[in-house]
Amino acid sequence: MTIYEKSFSCHRISEGVAEGEVIVSKDDIMFYLVNPETGEVIEKGHDLEGRSIAGKILVFPGGKGSSVVQADGLYQLTMKQNAPKAMIIQNPDTVLVSSAIIMEVPMVDQLDASFYAALKDGCRLRVDANSQIVEFI
Repeated sequence: MTIYEKSFSCHRISEGVAEGEVIVSKDDIMFYLVNPETGEVIEKGHDLEGRSIAGKILVFPGGKGSSVVQADGLYQLTMKQNAPKAMIIQNPDTVLVSSAIIMEVPMVDQLDASFYAALKDGCRLRVDANSQIVEFI
């Protein structure tokens, strides 16, 4: 893999830098249906059901649910130190954007399709929202 293939430009939504293991969701996430004590997705039928997003780089299409449950869900995860380290989102919405900024969780979007083609669950990434770069490490 060349350096070019390891590094991808992105659009900064919420500032910050984080490194960690990736967890990829094909389903939209309702943070209210994530157990704040463990970071485990408890939504029935969700592709991440039973898996923890705590301390991971969360890659997902978007959020779902009302603004109150989205913001409160992410807040509860943050207070219990079980929020994702960073979020890469495909379809950001106002509630998740504002929640990520307030909770100081780095969030980016607008990555090239080649990034998603190279992405595998469990790989490691460095998300540098400040420099608008996502790198495989």
